[in-house]
Amino acid sequence: MKRNSLGAFTLIEMLVVISIIVVLAAFAGPAIFSALTKGQMTGSLNNSRQLYLAGQQMALDGATNSDATRAWPGDLSDTPSGGGSSAPITSLQQYTTKLVQGDYLKAGDIQKILSAPGATCTATADNSTGAVTLGGKSALKVYKIKETDSTNTVFAVTANYTYNTALVATDAPYGDKGFVVQRKGGDASVLKKNNATVVTGQESSFQSVVGKKPGEADGTVTAGDSTVALTNP
Repeated sequence: MKRNSLGAFTLIEMLVVISIIVVLAAFAGPAIFSALTKGQMTGSLNNSRQLYLAGQQMALDGATNSDATRAWPGDLSDTPSGGGSSAPITSLQQYTTKLVQGDYLKAGDIQKILSAPGATCTATADNSTGAVTLGGKSALKVYKIKETDSTNTVFAVTANYTYNTALVATDAPYGDKGFVVQRKGGDASVLKKNNATVVTGQESSFQSVVGKKPGEADGTVTAGDSTVALTNP
């Protein structure tokens, strides 16, 4: 009889411990998941900064040497010499080609930089021309900024963000959990979904937190970025 009581008591203790573990897991789970996502977004922030530094150096070299083939995305044309009547570049593939041809990044660097959870991008470069071919889905979206744009103009964002538009839960890489912004001046941020859209009357504050769209005036915020972003693969 004594053994049965001891066995029953041990079983009850075990059930209590299991219940406590389940409760703790329920509370800790979201926090752990949030920390994991934030860590991943910090990785994308570092990637966007690496892309920015390469682009900034290329633009600086172009300005220093009066070389039109090395410039910010919005000032580049799709021609080896940078002159002629060639149209401005419109795609991320064209921009990354310029970076590889100028030896600012390697194809392997670009593949790493443009990838994130749920958005895997491939990048290969032609050995003779340096032309880059992108495949898959890019985790970053690059804006067509120009030399004349102010330092708080957006250079790149994670691909789940469309300027002044609410985040969508199904959009890669981070859905509606947050997004990354890299600005022309060099500063970058991991932002939350409540930062995604402007509050009427707070346009200047929005431009301070998120940044300006290329060519947009101070205090003016419009939605969408299809005309100011390089097309992604």
